[in-house]
Amino acid sequence: MNPIRTGLIAAICLVAFLLLLRWNEFEAKNISANIQAEEMQVTPFAPQNLPAPSNTAVDLDIPTQTIAQVSEGNIDLPTLIDDEGSTYIKTAAEPSTTSYISVSTDTLDILIDLQGGDIVKAALQNYLALNEENSNSYELLKRTASHTYIAKSGLVGPNGTDTAKGRPLFKVSKTSHVLRDGENTLSVTLQLQQDQALIEKTFLFTRGSHQIQIDYRIVNRSNQSWQGAMYGQIVRNGYKPILETGSSMGPSPFLGAAITTIDKNYKKFDFDDLDDESFSYPSPRLKEQLKQEGKSEPKGGWVAMVQHYFVSAWIPDPDQPHQYSIRKSRKKDTYILEFTDSVTTVPANSEGQIGATFYVGPKIIKDLEEIAPYLDLTVDLGWLWFISKPLFSALDFIHTYVGNWGVAVILLTCLVKLVFFYPSAMSYRSMAKMRKVAPLMAELKERYGDDRQRMGAETMKLYKKEGVNPLGGCLPMLMQMPVFLALYWALMESVELRHAPFFLWINDLSARDPYFILPILMGITMVLQQRLSPPPTDPMQAKVMKMMPYFFSFLFAMFPAGLVLYWITNNTLSITQQYVITKRIENS
Repeated sequence: MNPIRTGLIAAICLVAFLLLLRWNEFEAKNISANIQAEEMQVTPFAPQNLPAPSNTAVDLDIPTQTIAQVSEGNIDLPTLIDDEGSTYIKTAAEPSTTSYISVSTDTLDILIDLQGGDIVKAALQNYLALNEENSNSYELLKRTASHTYIAKSGLVGPNGTDTAKGRPLFKVSKTSHVLRDGENTLSVTLQLQQDQALIEKTFLFTRGSHQIQIDYRIVNRSNQSWQGAMYGQIVRNGYKPILETGSSMGPSPFLGAAITTIDKNYKKFDFDDLDDESFSYPSPRLKEQLKQEGKSEPKGGWVAMVQHYFVSAWIPDPDQPHQYSIRKSRKKDTYILEFTDSVTTVPANSEGQIGATFYVGPKIIKDLEEIAPYLDLTVDLGWLWFISKPLFSALDFIHTYVGNWGVAVILLTCLVKLVFFYPSAMSYRSMAKMRKVAPLMAELKERYGDDRQRMGAETMKLYKKEGVNPLGGCLPMLMQMPVFLALYWALMESVELRHAPFFLWINDLSARDPYFILPILMGITMVLQQRLSPPPTDPMQAKVMKMMPYFFSFLFAMFPAGLVLYWITNNTLSITQQYVITKRIENS
């Protein structure tokens, strides 16, 4: 080989490698700066930020339909009422000491806006925004100048507190709440005096949980019945979270809304879908169909906003029917995921309660399974989920013993290779035989290369004589592909690998290798594996195959380190098995 040419290729590779390192360092600094800028935009904790209730400002995003269930029968009740006879409390504009209250538990750091009692910030205490020592907690819900992602809830209906003309201003006796050591629950209550009804909105937090139970207690002291329905909304604009999108060349995780229905356990909508049309469940057509069949409307359900690693979801009463809708806001560039309860009637001089659960946290399969049916499907394991799920369960089981997710990935890959030991052996045995007859194939090509028909016939004779099956190396490998693809998605979607360290320079298995050592090692394993395989007979195909390790090394440089670690382990085990089988065949 020409030494000058070799030196030039080596120099180009070195420069490309150094450029990748510098680009990776620049992007990391850029991400850190963007996150710090976002954190500085968080809604200030100051009383002057509280907008006064207004009977002229119209909120078109308040639900306009409820499931009416009153004593007179099922009727459609208006839920947006005008000023005349409005139950909206005019005295809500009385001075307040602050516009927000803070709640801190072992899992959540919450900010609640007293105007409506909405959750406008939710930071996850056990998950950092950046994999740095002084990083703040990851903020899943936030309301800043550029980003909106909040959880709203309220009461609509004849006596509802939330109308198109405004929302109530709650009062509190305490503006800061902390879950103390030794306490398992923390209850935060907001109060509103509505004519002759006292309304209490209570947030119940539980140690070790990302669920928030939100209950309304209505104390009706009047001589007339009180009627209203609870609604819950997730309001979000279409921004993509930093560190969520990954590399521009890597796989893009799903970002959008999801719901469960009687027709489909998990139905998802990206923002482009919602730009075109809204979704309502149950639809008027389904309601009519159920009515004709004498069936009741579906009960329970959930609606969720899904992103990589994290999810927020409203889970209303599982024993009651609810109306769900997913749509784009009528006046803002935001998207609304919503449920509305059946109408609740509180008789005169009595009490009633309405409630729902709100989840805001990581997508951990075993936790989501316990919260609501099919909520665990928000962990998007692809179309091979029925394989991915048990694979991740095995990975989680191994981790409980070894305590390191990187080691668990290696051991799980070994376990999968062990399961497919015999199919792999069949494949490698066939490849070894093909490799052994390669010189004879070259002779046939030299002798009959111009006569394709004769060449094909002589090739089949050679295969039959040597006991070679040309498809024997492909079919066993194809059997394994679904499992390896399923394992790929299981690792890609696992929040447990986020910021999980391995060894030495790998301090985050969900991020790409900062020094690109693992992708280079993976490329080397591919080269070694190619040398053990029979060379392609077609010159063009041979050139393409030689370029594959370099292409995949560059591609996998953008992938999370945990995925690259999986491929390196898989390739190393394959090389070992293939080498032993090849040597046995060649020496036989």
